[in-house]
Amino acid sequence: MQLNIDNILLVGSLLLLISIFAGKTSYKFGVPTLILFLAVGMLAGSDGVVGINFDNPHIAQFIGIVSLNFILFSGGLDTNWKTIKPVLKEGIMLSTLGVLLTAMTIGLFVWWVTDFTIYESLLLGSIVSSTDAAAVFSILRSKSLALKENLRPTLELESGSNDPMAYVLTISFLSLVQHPEQGFWSVLPMFFMQMVLGAVAGFGFGRIIKWIINKIRLDFEGLYPVLVIVLMFITFSATDYAGGNGFLAIYISAVYLGNQDLIQKKTILKMFDGLAWLMQIVLFLTLGLLVFPSQILPVVGIGLLISAVLIFVARPLSVFLSMSLFKMKLRRKFYISWVGLRGAVPIVFATYPLLAGIDKANMIFNLVFFISVTSVLIQGTTLGVVAHWLQVVLPEKVKDIAATERFVYDFPKNTMEEIEITGSSSVTGKKLVELGFPSNAIIAMIKRDDTYLIPRGTTELQEKDKLVILAENEEGLQAANDCLLNS
Repeated sequence: MQLNIDNILLVGSLLLLISIFAGKTSYKFGVPTLILFLAVGMLAGSDGVVGINFDNPHIAQFIGIVSLNFILFSGGLDTNWKTIKPVLKEGIMLSTLGVLLTAMTIGLFVWWVTDFTIYESLLLGSIVSSTDAAAVFSILRSKSLALKENLRPTLELESGSNDPMAYVLTISFLSLVQHPEQGFWSVLPMFFMQMVLGAVAGFGFGRIIKWIINKIRLDFEGLYPVLVIVLMFITFSATDYAGGNGFLAIYISAVYLGNQDLIQKKTILKMFDGLAWLMQIVLFLTLGLLVFPSQILPVVGIGLLISAVLIFVARPLSVFLSMSLFKMKLRRKFYISWVGLRGAVPIVFATYPLLAGIDKANMIFNLVFFISVTSVLIQGTTLGVVAHWLQVVLPEKVKDIAATERFVYDFPKNTMEEIEITGSSSVTGKKLVELGFPSNAIIAMIKRDDTYLIPRGTTELQEKDKLVILAENEEGLQAANDCLLNS
């Protein structure tokens, strides 16, 4: 079947519908949702049942970059700074040194057992060096898996922040494959420029985006997520144009924004959560369509060998060496080692050699695809079992609720109080979005003279306003009082 303007919407919608239904039943069989999305794409592809002819790595790469923007940005918005701050050093080490060690270990092994050159081997190692944000976010955020000892924020921070490192390594070694005469040291300036500019741009754009959201007055609530999407793409493309790492920039800006008070923040978070799921499905469907299963079979043997080394040698080695400077329980290191899920990100990065036209590009792509699928099947299906075996699971009754979950979902509020704004209060004249209001309490209503106002982020408090506060408990009411009366 040839996709064209007449049938692409119908075919695409049907594939999305099948993927959603497949995802609904996936965990009954212990199969990660994202693998089923990939399988639907493969079954619909050239070698599959439907026979859709899709062999365009340019389009696949573009879809991959757009999808990763949404996935990383959504993951950043949902990252609570208070939870990642205690594990920030560990997360950074895993996402930088850990990625580098994984790339080097796999690269040297591939060089040893194949006819790849050293730069081609290190290119393959770099492509599969990072854990996949989409896979880790979707599985760890399942309600059935609550981890203790700061494991969840560590793993989410690593998976959300290590793609930029893998991207820089991939681009660097691809350049060396094309121009081996340059030498390894020639790529170091680009490496540092990518990381430094990406980090600075991410924080800078985050502050700019916050200012724009809270200052601009849009007439329709639904326009705020659209505004954020536009600013997200500007952050990525402007950083990339300046020579920085766009993926790092959007992740850092999203983490900053997710921990700030924004107008229509609940709407923005809910919208991006849905868009991230849509982009995950679209990304895996596209990559499934791009692959030819008949070309995977010849690399199954060497693919299984590389997968085994990645899962049982390279990943644990990189984790234990990266964490050697920190006091960490052995079982925690073992579990971090096991959550080394590869997924769509390495497959997207594997399209770069295809577009560059290097000699072994097709073999690299097929190997990366097989390694990623093997990783998700083996590690993704056993995360719960290994977590219980290593005793790193929290009992469901003591499962902690993230601040973003408290903010987005309407948890019951059991306590109510009316607070009047006095003339001596420093919040007089401030907008609600500027208050830093606690997440376990809400302002349900504002009484001003003889009228009742629905509180919005842009609502300015005035003297003698009476605020009806609903909170989850007495601590929430006390935090609301401190915010409004003692600021």
